[in-house]
Amino acid sequence: MEKIKIYVVEDYFLTRVSYKHTFEKIEDFNLIGDFETAEDCLKAMEENPADIVLMDLGLPYPYMNGIEATKILSEKFPKTKVIILTSHETEEEFLACTASGARAYVLKDSDNDILSHVIRAVNLGALWFDPKFEDTAKSAFPKPVSTDFENLYPKNEIQEVLTSRELETLKLLSEGKSNVEIAEIMMVSKNTAKAHVGNILSKLSVTDRVQAAVMAVKANLF
Repeated sequence: MEKIKIYVVEDYFLTRVSYKHTFEKIEDFNLIGDFETAEDCLKAMEENPADIVLMDLGLPYPYMNGIEATKILSEKFPKTKVIILTSHETEEEFLACTASGARAYVLKDSDNDILSHVIRAVNLGALWFDPKFEDTAKSAFPKPVSTDFENLYPKNEIQEVLTSRELETLKLLSEGKSNVEIAEIMMVSKNTAKAHVGNILSKLSVTDRVQAAVMAVKANLF
């Protein structure tokens, strides 16, 4: 049986010890490392990627917090799944973690059986959120305008006016990429990337990149 490789990021030493003792007793779990900071976890990921990273949110200053670390992990190691394990219970933190790539949001007062279930389910590709955030999660999904399979949602105006390459450029622009970075990612010249950005600003009737990115975010394009 192939074990699930797990990293834990948690600044409290005794809490990390507790996780170690818990996971040692679970046959299909393999805790391959535990870290006080997300930076140490990211370094370890370069050498030995985990299947699951259990991520605390309130990590010690001046190191990066759990939301920033989750975003980096999701971008650099897409095969690794991040589970937020925290005492933070605000809707904003839950939404920010989910938008940053977290596959689950588990509160620390959950019992070990629930945590073990979540790890196994997420490892197989599932999403899991504490029941406290059920209404928040449901409200994040747009409601269909009809029950007709062909017209469940209205066509987005931005998608209608931009070409596929311009939409790709808008996505990268919304991620804060420069024209040089966009050109490298799309494998085009800098002038072509600049032209795509110019076309986007013109077609969307905005004056700068920030306004274009805001429009994309509001339209839930990406």
